[in-house]
Amino acid sequence: MEEEKVILVNENDEQIGLMPKMEAHEKALLHRAFSVFVFNDKNELMLQQRAFNKYHSPGLWTNTCCSHQRDGETNIEAGKRRLREEMGFVTPLIESIAFIYKAPFDNGLTEHEYDHVLLGSYNDDPVINKEEVADWKWMSLEAVKSDIERQPEMYTEWFKVIFQKYYEHLNFNQ
Repeated sequence: MEEEKVILVNENDEQIGLMPKMEAHEKALLHRAFSVFVFNDKNELMLQQRAFNKYHSPGLWTNTCCSHQRDGETNIEAGKRRLREEMGFVTPLIESIAFIYKAPFDNGLTEHEYDHVLLGSYNDDPVINKEEVADWKWMSLEAVKSDIERQPEMYTEWFKVIFQKYYEHLNFNQ
């Protein structure tokens, strides 16, 4: 099977090419990504613990799901696809904010992403894909924020960036 490709972009999020995902992470090239945040009626965020076999950030807690858009796929289409693949459900999503971040990992790879944050609402339990997700839980934003302050090593880099810089944009029910 051919390796999945990511969409290389410039700092204005304009597509400038395609590249195999691992190569883009090895070369630390800026590429398009998305992060989905799903909330319930109690305004709790659905977190996932990344599967322990992931090539980076294994076993760390993060937002509901995240990945990379495919060529020709909108942010919303990509978010719904990955939500179904990882968490076993689909819900309407809206676009929130977008930002660029860069995070090197111990394994020599670097995430350098133009990340689009997508928000959704859902109240049932997910049916997680164990190849992608080890566990999940609901947490209030306040509880997540204080837990990140207490034990930042338990969370993915992009999730911490989103929480530090964009906390005020993460409330779906505002």
